[in-house]
Amino acid sequence: MTQRTFGQPATPRPDQDIERVLVVAAHPDDCDFGAAGTIASWVDAGLNVTILLCTRGEQGGFDDRDREQMPAVREREQIAASAVLGVNDVRFLPGHRDGWLEPSWELQRQIVEVIRDVQPQRVLTHSPERWYDRLPASHPDHMAAGEAAIRAVYPAAENRFAWPELLERGLSPWHVNEIWTMGHPEMTHAVDITDAFGRKVAALHAHASQTGHQSDQMEGFLRGWGSRVAEMFGLGEGRLGECFHVMDLG
Repeated sequence: MTQRTFGQPATPRPDQDIERVLVVAAHPDDCDFGAAGTIASWVDAGLNVTILLCTRGEQGGFDDRDREQMPAVREREQIAASAVLGVNDVRFLPGHRDGWLEPSWELQRQIVEVIRDVQPQRVLTHSPERWYDRLPASHPDHMAAGEAAIRAVYPAAENRFAWPELLERGLSPWHVNEIWTMGHPEMTHAVDITDAFGRKVAALHAHASQTGHQSDQMEGFLRGWGSRVAEMFGLGEGRLGECFHVMDLG
């Protein structure tokens, strides 16, 4: 048996060893840009995927519509995009402003609550480390969501003395086996998304408030991005990929 070290970059466990995945993202569309093909492949493999959004993305968009309308618009868009991938469990945390997200104790508690409810073996989130060579991946809200999610995974979700009121609600401690991060400066693993690429494109078109201004260029942009990942990780000619930093927590 391979010796596993906490936090060590690792080859992911086979999908057949995973039943449930929790995806924690800062804004609607984040997980679709970073991981829609991978999420679709997990669903195809029979994994149950839950998507958790920390904000409703009210600062997003490229038109002059009333900002008060944007949270509802983006919530509908995320639900539609997730349905394209086969994900029906989409949740939005209350009380966090787009652009103002911090890895607060309240945000961590809310994520712990969802972890204990969903009981995922795998959590996918943003990298809390800034990627200077690709700064947009390191939006401050992304880093805050990633930091809060990783703190929630360890130690809080598995510590019965963290937020004991959760025990009173029947939410028992839970150990997550893997953390995957998007937008990490040192990617360690790629997923071949060639067969799911069409659904990635369709999911991002569902975020019309964010992508409508570049809809004609969307597929070419995503294909170029996926091709570069595939080439970097040796997935083969004509293949498309998404890449992540994977940590095995034992």
